[in-house]
Amino acid sequence: MAGNMKKKAAKVAENKEKRPYAVAKYIRISPYKVRTVLDLIRGKSVSQAKAILENCTNGGALPTKKVLMSAVANAEHNLGMDRGDLYVAECFANGGTSLKRMQPVSKGRGHAILKRTSHITVILDVKNAEGEI
Repeated sequence: MAGNMKKKAAKVAENKEKRPYAVAKYIRISPYKVRTVLDLIRGKSVSQAKAILENCTNGGALPTKKVLMSAVANAEHNLGMDRGDLYVAECFANGGTSLKRMQPVSKGRGHAILKRTSHITVILDVKNAEGEI
C-alpha cells in the first residue's frame, strides 16, 4: 500500500504545473464580468496586458491586474524568469461561492439574490527564441 502511495505522489509531482501562475480566490465580482476582461489580455505579452488593464474601465480590470502582477512576481522570484520574455498563456475565471441575500417583495415574501464571487487564474509562459508564442 505504501509503495503505491509513493508512486502516486511521484506522478503528481512530475505532472505539476511548471509554468508561473497566480490565483486570486473569492473576489467579489461576477465571473461573467471578469471573463470579458480576461479575453482582452489572453495571448498578449505582459507589458501589453498591463497597459490594457490600466486603461480598461471595466470593474474586473483591477483584480485581474493584481493577479497578473502576482504571476509576474512569482515568475521572477521563484523561477528566475525575465519579465520581458513572458506572455499570458492562459487566463480564466471560475465561479466561487455565492453570497445568498434576500430582496423583500410584496405580501411578505422574499426573492433570493446571489452575490457571486470569482476565482481568477493567470498562467504565464515564455516566448520562443524567434519571439513567437
